[in-house]
Amino acid sequence: MKPAIHPEYKTAMIHCACGYVVETRSTVGNIHVEICSNCHPFFTGKQKLLDSAGRVEKFRRKYGLKTEPAGDRG
Repeated sequence: MKPAIHPEYKTAMIHCACGYVVETRSTVGNIHVEICSNCHPFFTGKQKLLDSAGRVEKFRRKYGLKTEPAGDRG
């Protein structure tokens, strides 16, 4: 490696909005994030399910499409 061209790699703290703090190393310094693996719904298991069936029906009504029978998908 060439001397004096690489950024300084120093200790940094990652602060989440939920209060979770992680110590790591970075060239950027301290990092502030809104969501982390400690509070993200996918990782915590508190995932909110969307009503996709209602959204599909709304789309079909809006554009006048007929609904397909469930067993008629070839």
